[in-house]
Amino acid sequence: MTIAPLLFLDVDGPLIPFGASGGAHPTYPPAPPASVSPLLARLDPAQGPRLAALPYALVWATTWQEDANSWIAPRLGLPALPLVRWPDEDPAPAAGRHWKTAALVAYAAGRPFAWVDDEIGAADREWVTAHHPGRALLHRVDPCRGLTATDYETLTAWAGLPAGPA
Repeated sequence: MTIAPLLFLDVDGPLIPFGASGGAHPTYPPAPPASVSPLLARLDPAQGPRLAALPYALVWATTWQEDANSWIAPRLGLPALPLVRWPDEDPAPAAGRHWKTAALVAYAAGRPFAWVDDEIGAADREWVTAHHPGRALLHRVDPCRGLTATDYETLTAWAGLPAGPA
């Protein structure tokens, strides 16, 4: 039996693009309280079915933490997802490496994973190659556009499945 690779999902940038004009979608669940980001209006509800169709086990990798399941998942039509708990500080910070990188590798525990984020760089790729024995795809998403059809094609191809409709 093959275990699906993990897909670590960042929210701000990949799912809430910074360049989108936004505008509340009429089918969204109730508006969040003022303490929750008004950027939720930028979520595209079509992203949920696209994510759910991928051959991955979805995991939140975001500073939204539990709020991702309260405010993001319902708007995308996703169930509550597991989430990576961040350490109070990076145990081995390095110049250029994202503070999430070590925690994601620890969470994966050798399991293949893809990570979509708008802040991935060369130092992250190098560190993952040196510290993670499994396959890994660190896929940088343009934060102005968020996840696009091309990003979904890349994720599908990396998982080793033929590309389908995006």
